Amino acid sequence: MTQPTTPHTAPASHRRPLLRRVLSRPAGALSLGWLVVLTVATLAAPLLTTHGPLDQDLDHVLSGPASGHLLGTDNLGRDLLSRLLFGGRSTLLAVAEALAVYLLVGVTLGLASGFLGGWVDRLTVRAADVLFALPGIIIVLVVLSVFPGNLHAAMITFGVLGSPGLIRILRSQTLGIREELYVAAARVAGLTRPQILRRHILPRMTSMVVVQAALFAAIVVTIQAGLGFLGLGAQPPDPSWGGLVADASQAIDRAPWMLVPSGVPLVLTVMALGLLGDAVRDAAIEGWAVSKMAAPATGQPATAHRQEPADTATAGTRPSDPEALLSVRNFSVEIAGTPVVQDVSFDITEGETLGLVGESGCGKSVTSLGILGLVPGGGRITRGQVLFEGTDLVTSPTALTRVRGAGIAYVSQEPMVALDPTFAVGSQLAEAVRRHERCDRSTARDRVTELLDMVNIPDPDAVTRRYPHQLSGGMAQRVAIALALAGRPKLLIADEPTTALDVTVQAEILTLLRTLQDETGMAVLIVTHDWGVVADLCHRAVVMYAGQVVEEATVEEMFARPLHPYTAGLLAANPHLAREGEPLPTIPGTVPAPRDWPAGCRFAARCALADDACRQEPVTLTEPAADRLTRCLRYRQLLVEGTPS
Repeated sequence: MTQPTTPHTAPASHRRPLLRRVLSRPAGALSLGWLVVLTVATLAAPLLTTHGPLDQDLDHVLSGPASGHLLGTDNLGRDLLSRLLFGGRSTLLAVAEALAVYLLVGVTLGLASGFLGGWVDRLTVRAADVLFALPGIIIVLVVLSVFPGNLHAAMITFGVLGSPGLIRILRSQTLGIREELYVAAARVAGLTRPQILRRHILPRMTSMVVVQAALFAAIVVTIQAGLGFLGLGAQPPDPSWGGLVADASQAIDRAPWMLVPSGVPLVLTVMALGLLGDAVRDAAIEGWAVSKMAAPATGQPATAHRQEPADTATAGTRPSDPEALLSVRNFSVEIAGTPVVQDVSFDITEGETLGLVGESGCGKSVTSLGILGLVPGGGRITRGQVLFEGTDLVTSPTALTRVRGAGIAYVSQEPMVALDPTFAVGSQLAEAVRRHERCDRSTARDRVTELLDMVNIPDPDAVTRRYPHQLSGGMAQRVAIALALAGRPKLLIADEPTTALDVTVQAEILTLLRTLQDETGMAVLIVTHDWGVVADLCHRAVVMYAGQVVEEATVEEMFARPLHPYTAGLLAANPHLAREGEPLPTIPGTVPAPRDWPAGCRFAARCALADDACRQEPVTLTEPAADRLTRCLRYRQLLVEGTPS
């Protein structure tokens, strides 16, 4: 089946602006709607009320809601609706003043501290620590005693005192972002520091700043109302929300209704600000999300798993082996609407090691992550099955959750990705052990020591107290393997586990994996582009190219008689077989991007044996011999001519 060229665009949920994602959530829409209505109503108070906030109607003192006074009157006959709306102005002004100072100080110093470092960072951190130590409410009360009734000074002071929290959050985020390669590229391009901060760093933190601002605004509303209740805010007879609550408390035995119009708007406003912060956080997480397991298409029920029609190129796919520990069938993945893996099928039996081989960009890592439901880049599984011990993990999120770590474990090519830099090694391993084995702390500590012994860590007790940055690359990878073994998995997926290590350490890790497999009996799926690793560890190998399986065979047969030109080219380019004084053979060209996949054989543009028939239609998997698969029309010619140069 010819795959149409699809523009490389982000999923719809990721393209939507933050505001639209917030409004798509009921809590976000309701809370933002309330705040907008409240703001408009207070600003338009003279147009919405027929009475002034100080006008008295002595014939209707402490009256309930009526046509002349929609929310009733207070103990002096003043209209409660009018006083509520006009009093809201002082509350909104207080929030605006405190929030402006909070953001000005917090954002400026947080970004500067994290980005500039050095004495700026040290001075900012020390100043923030001092402000943290000061009792904010008491300082505000002192300011009001020096400047009686001056809420402007009080709110500005409170904004300064609240800013250290934002400073710390933004500083910690900026410290990480400033090390990103695109920031270094911006520096090389000649952008100034303010430009880099404004264009490349601050936009990454917009949602975080909005969340913190919403939560701080809720605190300011409460503080301002409390000051008004104590008589330290707006002075009578001027209206304020805190003053309204104070008046209602004095007349609660005669007119309990007064508490409703004076207290309910205050409570709703604080709740709305808190819910708005939660909605912004959730919307931001939606934008950041990098994994979706079988996410439904637009307009499709959330419980449905969309199964697309099978590709004609899967005609040669064998039925799943009922004895297999893991059976992957017609597994297909798309990212941003573009297929990146199509109709991948293979089996792994208990105790077997299967190698997944191919160049970068062939879909090996996407396949291995997809087995665990961790499709990168906001992708989704569009078709196929992942049967683990007979249970389809694609259609059963509960089973997938149960299998992760316990049935199937994962080791990445970069060990530091698997280890949290803020926790000691022992703490992280113990957490995993207790999660899977439901044991007490003492038993977990013993199991941690056992795991570190299993991966040949010298002096396990000392290593448990170290942090990831204190470990060498090889030791960190051993710890990552120990972490993967914490749940006693039956299958270990190792994605390029030796790529980031030097040659000596690579050999040690491979020996360790072989030893662990012999001791535990677990199966291993190893993703690699190194034929030496395949020869050393694997029983069978699956070769992938441009998102498809192009060949499958036992390692011995694949090395002796490759039945696909791509496999033959990879074997010829194996550095382990290089001859001194002769150039290493290479495969011309590169792996096509998913959006550029041709209609016919995807390797045809790089293949010396390709003809017009190869380019016209998709090539199906065929079984030229028992337990062998190839996706090539010319495999017989390959057998006759041998490996093409």
